[in-house]
Amino acid sequence: MKAMVVDGPGGVDVLQYRDVPDPVAAAKDVVIRVDSCGVCYHDIVTRNGTLKAGVKMPVILGHEIAGTVVDVGSGVRGFKPGDRVATVQRYHICGSCAHCRTGHEPLCDDRKFLGDWGLVGGYAQFVAVEDDNVALVPDEVPLDQAAITACTLGTVWNAMRDVGNIKIGETVLVTGSGGGLGMASIQLARLQGARVIAQTTSKAKAERLTELGAHEVVVHERGEDFSRQVKALTKGRGVDVVVDNVGNLLFDPIRKSLAIRGRWILIGQLTGDFVPFNPAQLFLKGISMLSATSTTRDQLVHCLDLVAAGGVTPIVADRLPLTEAREAHRRVEAGTVAGRLVLQPAH
Repeated sequence: MKAMVVDGPGGVDVLQYRDVPDPVAAAKDVVIRVDSCGVCYHDIVTRNGTLKAGVKMPVILGHEIAGTVVDVGSGVRGFKPGDRVATVQRYHICGSCAHCRTGHEPLCDDRKFLGDWGLVGGYAQFVAVEDDNVALVPDEVPLDQAAITACTLGTVWNAMRDVGNIKIGETVLVTGSGGGLGMASIQLARLQGARVIAQTTSKAKAERLTELGAHEVVVHERGEDFSRQVKALTKGRGVDVVVDNVGNLLFDPIRKSLAIRGRWILIGQLTGDFVPFNPAQLFLKGISMLSATSTTRDQLVHCLDLVAAGGVTPIVADRLPLTEAREAHRRVEAGTVAGRLVLQPAH
């Protein structure tokens, strides 16, 4: 099959389109003919070497996958050839550890992340994923939207409902709101009855964020402290919750934007840098730092059903052939993409 392979970390030139062996179904495997694979910033930091933990090169990038089943292993019962399916962000979990048994399989010690560990990823014509990490796609959901549901909607569902417990009437600040996670955060926060403030450095994206449901949009220059704008919008109080899709680049303005007893939910980290800070700046205000790591299969199923019912829409910014993966990475790194880019291999 054809795939986009990375032999070692570097710039976009390390993305090499070439032949690799077709996947063969082991006992628990579902072999998927890839229709669409989303391009996440996680792919960027894997490719450029910023992310090292859990990475085994050479790799086929891509963990946001949807397509059609072409083969199943001898131990698979829930899927058959012809089924439309989407994946969570992993291709293997142990299924028996304390994390797997309590609905926290993204934290499984034996997990293998799609697109990070070896030649198992969505930048390819086919991929084999163990059945614990695959879900059926409702007929009403297009496969390009299904591909990005787990990483965008599912991760945000995990963060906002199951970890952050956002309540009706709370005010939520969404950072990095113009990306795939941010746009999903706006939609889900509105469904939970929250007032939504969207943060962005792109004036071009502001109108779209309002259309998606943001009550207010804070637009600022890169590196500018936007906390005064947030405080002004909340009459000096600050926000109840921050859904942080960016990380250390916005650490100080986020901290200063939180109300007393606010909740800071960490989802994204765009660089490998560290942040020095005084913990008293958090605990003296009763601020809680929480985190959400990817998506369980159960959360993916719920999100696909929500998309099918029209409750939310995964935002596909553009569709490119797999051969244009370098261009896709350039666009994501430049920060010009509103939503998610999707790569589609030729068959």
